[in-house]
Amino acid sequence: MSDFRNVDVLIVGAGLSGVGAAWHVQRNGWTYAVLEARNRLGGTWDLFRYPGVRSDSDMFTLGYPFQPWRGAKSLADGDSIRRYIEDTAREHGIDRHVRHGVRVVSAAWSWKGSRWVVETQEGGRSRVWTCSFLYVCAGYYDYARGHQPDFEGVERFGGRFVHPQFWPEDLDVAGKRVVVIGSGATAVTLVPALAETAAHVTMVQRSPAYLVSRPGTDRTADVLRRLLPARFAHALIRGRNVLGGQLTYWLSRRFPERTKRYLRGGLLRLLPDPAYLDRHFTPRYQPWDQRLCVVPDGDFFRPLSAGRASVVTDGIARFTAGGIELESGESLDADVVVSATGLSLLPLGGIRLSVDGRAVDLARTTAYRGLMLSGVPNLAFCVGYVNASWTLRADLSSRYVVRLLDHMRRRGLTTAMPGLPPRQSGRPLLSLTSTYVQRAAHLFPRQGERDPWTVTQNHLLDRARFAFLDLRKGMVFDD
Repeated sequence: MSDFRNVDVLIVGAGLSGVGAAWHVQRNGWTYAVLEARNRLGGTWDLFRYPGVRSDSDMFTLGYPFQPWRGAKSLADGDSIRRYIEDTAREHGIDRHVRHGVRVVSAAWSWKGSRWVVETQEGGRSRVWTCSFLYVCAGYYDYARGHQPDFEGVERFGGRFVHPQFWPEDLDVAGKRVVVIGSGATAVTLVPALAETAAHVTMVQRSPAYLVSRPGTDRTADVLRRLLPARFAHALIRGRNVLGGQLTYWLSRRFPERTKRYLRGGLLRLLPDPAYLDRHFTPRYQPWDQRLCVVPDGDFFRPLSAGRASVVTDGIARFTAGGIELESGESLDADVVVSATGLSLLPLGGIRLSVDGRAVDLARTTAYRGLMLSGVPNLAFCVGYVNASWTLRADLSSRYVVRLLDHMRRRGLTTAMPGLPPRQSGRPLLSLTSTYVQRAAHLFPRQGERDPWTVTQNHLLDRARFAFLDLRKGMVFDD
């Protein structure tokens, strides 16, 4: 293999997490490179190009604490988020460290040299990088494939059948009958966007999800940004939103029935038809068993009220040449069917790991502080919160990584490896009951019963814990 390269820290992924990680690593004086399989920055926000794609987290918490969000919308569209990531990378010189079109295939740790040997594919050729520390910021989506149920008769359908993850650039739905299958954030985003030009859009869901309307812009934030320096205003707004989000989550879990009534009351103001809400917007699960679907300015409900869109709660029996036959016997005519049926998850970007020639089975490891793996040295991975903005935890993870590296540098240490937890646990790493999470739960590391082997979904608690944690707890160092 040719092009042998070496850095202190090798970051995998140039999306929201990877660029943030690079900022922290660079700030602390380590040599680094960022390997990105795609040809552009942005990660998830470069991958998803379907109509209306947007964030369901506010940009003051989804954005970086060191890079104020200056956009007009608090709930931003995908292109704006991608530009924000690109601007951040360019402004801080991170873009010069990014290598595009580089897919990481495997990473092998050698105790002899205390280094990772990382095999990549670049333009059809195998190349090798080495590093002292490997930081995987590739998220957990499988970029190569989305989840696609095996619908009976789909091959007979005479129209266009598409998955949002691979949206065709030439698809024009103007004047067409569109069916969107699914009830999650993607489907809820697609319906109002497609209804702008389609003849009619029907959302078919097997079961309802919780929806909540939020303002697309933040008036208080706009006032603060006009009056205060950008960084100070950003910090204040971010802190307020973190506190508000954490309180909302706690109240939802503590008082689920009151939360259901509150959510229903909000929807009734947008769609004053109690029977319709009972049938199509009353989930069987508790709030935050699955992530809430945020609807900016209630845009999902406008085409429903105008008759340009509708919701059907039913199972799909089979596809026909002209559309879909439902389990109830009803038929839906369609020119275009969008299968917004979820994502496939892939831990650590599908990288094959080994330690001294022994393959690492991720499912048999335990997550240490939610960002390292038991028995695997000098490796961290980045996973965000499931109940708050991804970046809140990603930033804490990167702060921890550079703090650990600085600790090792000061003491002349070369390796840091989480030991084994006191006892194994079957608790999943991701605490959601969403189908797309449960399908892949067996592929991920588990979490333990107590600190430092637990993964909390509480940013305020994590912020305090990470500030004062003992780096040596549960960690094995070797000089």
